[in-house]
Amino acid sequence: MKNEMTLDATFNELGIRPRNHTLGTQKIKCPECQGPSGSHNPKDRPLALTIEADGGAVWFCHHCTMKGNYFIKDSYNFKGHAPTKKYIAPKPKVNEEKQSLYAYMEKRGITKATVDSYKLFASGNWIAFPYYNEKGELVNVKYRTEDKMFRQEQDAMPILYNYANVHTADTVIFVEGEIDALSLAEAGFHNVTSLPGGAPQTAKFDPNDQRFAALEHSPIRPTKVILFTDNDGPGRALHKELLHRFGRDIAWYVRPPKGVKDANELLVTQGPEALRGIVEEAIAYPIDGLYSTRDYFHALHDLYDGNYDRPFEVGEPALDKIYKVMPGTFNLWTGIPNHGKSMFLDFVLLKLAARYKQKFAIFSPEQSTQMHLRRLVMMYTNKSFDPGFNNRLTKDELTDALAYIHKHFYFIETRESIPKIELILDIAKSATLKFGVHGIVIDPYNEVDASRPGNQREDEHIRDFISICKRFARIHNSTVFCVAHPTKLQKDSDGRYAPPTAYDVSGAAHWHNQSDAIITVHRDFDANTTTIMTRKIREQGLYGEIGEAEFTYDLSKRTYKERPDPPEEDWSTSSFNDFRYKD
Repeated sequence: MKNEMTLDATFNELGIRPRNHTLGTQKIKCPECQGPSGSHNPKDRPLALTIEADGGAVWFCHHCTMKGNYFIKDSYNFKGHAPTKKYIAPKPKVNEEKQSLYAYMEKRGITKATVDSYKLFASGNWIAFPYYNEKGELVNVKYRTEDKMFRQEQDAMPILYNYANVHTADTVIFVEGEIDALSLAEAGFHNVTSLPGGAPQTAKFDPNDQRFAALEHSPIRPTKVILFTDNDGPGRALHKELLHRFGRDIAWYVRPPKGVKDANELLVTQGPEALRGIVEEAIAYPIDGLYSTRDYFHALHDLYDGNYDRPFEVGEPALDKIYKVMPGTFNLWTGIPNHGKSMFLDFVLLKLAARYKQKFAIFSPEQSTQMHLRRLVMMYTNKSFDPGFNNRLTKDELTDALAYIHKHFYFIETRESIPKIELILDIAKSATLKFGVHGIVIDPYNEVDASRPGNQREDEHIRDFISICKRFARIHNSTVFCVAHPTKLQKDSDGRYAPPTAYDVSGAAHWHNQSDAIITVHRDFDANTTTIMTRKIREQGLYGEIGEAEFTYDLSKRTYKERPDPPEEDWSTSSFNDFRYKD
C-alpha cells in the first residue's frame, strides 16, 4: 500500500484526479489548462493518465502538453520485489580557503560571482560541485581535480545538476558537465543542467542505465530541450540518448563551431557573447513543414562520412538480402488469413531481441495476451507448451522464458472497446521513453477505431492513419509494424489464392504509396513452405530489395528455418505435408 499512498500524494500535490486506480490508460481533466487559472474547455478530457503494473504512472496533456511521471525505481522485477535504495545526505568537508578555487575557475572563464552563486567549494585537493534538490537541500556532491579525476559522494541521491533552476523551467539546456553549465551561466543562461555521471561511450538506449537515473529522481517537464553536448564520440552518444528520452518534437540542438569541443572552450576562446549567440541560434529538429538546405547541411555531411542509422538484419541470410528492419519506417505486413503473418513477425521480433537487445510494444487484440505469450515462449525455447509432446518445456524453462520475454516485450491493452490510433501511440510513446522500446506492432489494422468525421472517405482515413504512424516512427526513431488483412483475394490459374499485394488491402493506393516496406507472408500448405515476399522497399539497397525468401516451419522446434536452396528433397511429398499450424 505504500506505493499507492505515495502515488496518491503525488496526484494530490499536482491536482491530478484519476477516475480510478485501474491499470491502463484513462482520459481525465488537466489540472493546469482546466484548473483555477486555466481556460480550456471544461468538458474536454485532454490528460492521458497511464497507471503501470509496478505502481508507477505517466501522464500527458494533449492540450497544454503538461507531462510527468512517477517511477518506482528498482521496486519491482519479474521474479519478485526488491527494497527501494536508501540515499544518504552528504556531509562534505569544506576548505575555508577559496582563493585557489577562484583562480582555477577564472582560468576556465568562470567568475567569482558565479562560483559563489552556485556555491562551489574546495574539499582538500578536490573542487566540489554541490547538487541541491528543489527544496534547496544538499543531496549530492560531485568532485573533480584540475587534472580531471572525478568522484561523487557515496550513497548520495543522483539528481540533475542545478535542479533548483530547471525543475519547473519550460526550456532546459543539457550540457555534458558542471563547468559547461557554469559557462552558460556566464552567458546569462541559468536553465542549464547536466547528468552527474557524464556521457556514455556509446548510445545503448537502456532504460535501466544508472547514468540516467537522475532523470527519475529529479523529473522535469520542459516544452523545449536544447542539447549542447560535447563535439566528440561520447558527446554524440549522450545527445542520442537524451533525444531518445525526450523526443524530437521538443528537441533543439547546438553545434559547436569547428575545432571547438564544448561550451567552456567556446567561452574561454571567444567569450560569453559568442556562447550566448550560438545557444540563441539553436537548431530545431525537423518534424513537419518547410525546411531549408541549412537544416540538412550536417546530416548530409554525416551521410557522406557514413554516420547514419543503419538497418538491423534479422540473421537469416535469404531474408536479410531482401528485407532489413530500418528505424524510422512504417512497415506493412499482409497475407491471406491463417498464412502466418503474425507468427512470422513474432519470429522476426525475437531474432531482433536476441541479436540487438531490442524491445517492442505490441497491440494485438485479436488474441489474448496469454496466448501470445504462449507462442513467444515456444519460439524462444524451441519446445512445446502443451502436454503430450516429448519435448514439452519444464516449469523452470517456462519461468526463464517469461523472464526473458519480460525484458523485451510489452503488450498494449486498452479499456476502450476499439481504441483510436492516437491512444495506442500515446501508450507506445510512454513505453518508448520509460522502457526504451524500439518498435511498435499494430496487429491488425482493423482492430483500430476507423470512425471518421463528417464526410471523410475511408481512403482518406487510412492516409491519415499511416501519416500519424510514420510521424511517430520518425520522431522516436522507432519502427512501426502494421499487419493488415487483404479484402480482395485473387485466384490463380490452378484455383489457388494468389499471394496478395498492398493493392488487395482496403484503401489500396495509400497502403502502397505511403508504406516504406511492404511484406507479404504466403504459405503453401502442401509443401509446408512459407514464402516472404517484399512488395516494396522504399530505399532499395539500404534496407532490402524486391525478392522472395522461403522458409519451412519446424514443428518439433516451434520455429521457422530457411529452406535449403536448391531443395535437398521433394518437399511436396515430405511428411511435413501433414503438419498444420495456425496464424
